[in-house]
Amino acid sequence: MLERSDLAENALECLHNERYGEAFEQPDLNAQGMIAMGGRDEVSLDGDWFFAIDPYDTGLRQRWYAMSPDLTRKEPWDYSPFEGRTTAVPSCWNMQRPEWYMYEGSVWYTRLLAPEDLAVAAGEKVFLRVAAASYECKVFFNGTFLGRHLGASTPFFVDLTEYCRQGCNWISLCVNAERTAARVPMKNTDWFNYGGVHRSVSIVRTPRHFLRDLHVRLKPGSDYSEVTVSVVVDGPDDAVRVEIPEAGRVLEIETADGAGETTLTWRPDLWSPETPRLYDVIATYGTDRIVERVGFREVRREGQNILLNGVPVFLRGVAVHEDDRTAGRVTSEADIERRIRHVKELNGNFIRLAHYPHHEMVSRLADELGILLWEEIPVYWAVDFRNSATLDDAENQLRELIRRDRNRASVIIWGIGNETPDTDDRLRFIGRLAAVCREMDEGRLVSAACLVNHTRLQIEDRLAAHLDVIGINEYYGWYEHPLEDLSRIAENSSPDRPVVITEFGADGVPVSEGGPSEGLFSEDYQCEVFRRQFEILSEIPWLKGTCPWLLYDFRTERRQNIYQRGFNRKGLICADKATKKKAFEVVAESYARIAQRHEGRGACAEGDHSTFSQRP
Repeated sequence: MLERSDLAENALECLHNERYGEAFEQPDLNAQGMIAMGGRDEVSLDGDWFFAIDPYDTGLRQRWYAMSPDLTRKEPWDYSPFEGRTTAVPSCWNMQRPEWYMYEGSVWYTRLLAPEDLAVAAGEKVFLRVAAASYECKVFFNGTFLGRHLGASTPFFVDLTEYCRQGCNWISLCVNAERTAARVPMKNTDWFNYGGVHRSVSIVRTPRHFLRDLHVRLKPGSDYSEVTVSVVVDGPDDAVRVEIPEAGRVLEIETADGAGETTLTWRPDLWSPETPRLYDVIATYGTDRIVERVGFREVRREGQNILLNGVPVFLRGVAVHEDDRTAGRVTSEADIERRIRHVKELNGNFIRLAHYPHHEMVSRLADELGILLWEEIPVYWAVDFRNSATLDDAENQLRELIRRDRNRASVIIWGIGNETPDTDDRLRFIGRLAAVCREMDEGRLVSAACLVNHTRLQIEDRLAAHLDVIGINEYYGWYEHPLEDLSRIAENSSPDRPVVITEFGADGVPVSEGGPSEGLFSEDYQCEVFRRQFEILSEIPWLKGTCPWLLYDFRTERRQNIYQRGFNRKGLICADKATKKKAFEVVAESYARIAQRHEGRGACAEGDHSTFSQRP
């Protein structure tokens, strides 16, 4: 047995020490280690990795990560990282085998690397990039622990340069998806807890001195005539050359203490859903070069209005989970394009990406295809607001999300909370997150799904003072009755800032999928809720957006009645992402009327898909 081998070092320590995990808590892999990726070459490590579940954390106890490919074994062994079962990366292990469906503990991924993958040239650095692993990922390289990342949905980087060997190298990832009270989200959620390395893994090479960050945006309040460019370098304080070829503009940014910023006088064509104009921005620092596709637009609030490029906009939205009936949280470009196409068929212009950061391809495609986005982190329900480590986790997830997507014009709102209780601890916690948003990104709005006092029938949440847009989740006609109370909430509330209904709707199950023909859970009932909701909502002057819950049915094991069977069935489309329910047309018609009223133009029932044919 491995615990009696030289590898494990001490049999009693291996078997009985319950503090074994403390050695793997630091270093922390976090937002500070992120690298700007625009246009960089990557060596993909996607494909089959050796894989083993480890419910007792035996691999950490016995030091599985230190087993080299040429290890000579004198004793029987319980595990080999280089033979046996494999699984795909990216994937969710829950979807790979029936017996792993509800498993949430630790697993091990191991991959041998070809010599050419990690041949380090002079003056070069080599990084591992993991686009997302759920939830905790400990990284080992050639038997050495290099760090731990927390958070299921944001990317992280590991510097491998000093640990690369001639010949054989190997990576081991220990991924754990346990739900705990201190994590973000907390133990109790309303979506399925997929585990695994569910986004791509790659090797990224940079020069020894490289560009760590590039942030390009229209300067707020500049009358659309000034562009601010900020850079962070990893190396000496040399100038960074920034070029916008289509504008014929070149500028030099001087750096001090690794950072620099300048403002360019220039009036770009503005990005909007109707005209999703993008420009190449090329930054060069020494021998390092990155290219970003950037759209320039201004979003701000003015009183009860949301203004896009100075014009009031009504957000005709829908919420969506990153969930697939067969692939779990793994997605693809085709899947995301289908999502955007369905939103356009709804006559929509906006998506709320619930309740965690979705794949980075979403915002890039939204930039190209002209869809506005709300992106959020999973500060959901009653996370441990008193726990400083929980706040650190939430803040890091937010910083990683903002760093990843703040050059995307389509992203107009950062979401920092959903249905959280109004307590002093929560106010301090989410108030800190709001401050982080404004520190890192002055060009977007901050929001959260706030609370309604259903007794007094009015919007009542102290968090609203920290936000630019008040989000409201309400389910009148479904969880809350009577539906007419929604009108009383409108009469009793007088918010001083815009409000978006971030969730509303009802479950609807087609008869073909075992649903009833009438009453609760029927398609007709779902349609009636949406009809009556839109009738009431259309009369509220301070309402500036609606987001039905939601586009597709999705998996959530906490819902187990005879119609739901482990799925939330509030989707306008079934879990196959193809079968539209009757309510789809109700929402599409409502959004056509809203577009006509707010924008003075018509919208066809099928939506405007012209941007799909305009992609470069």
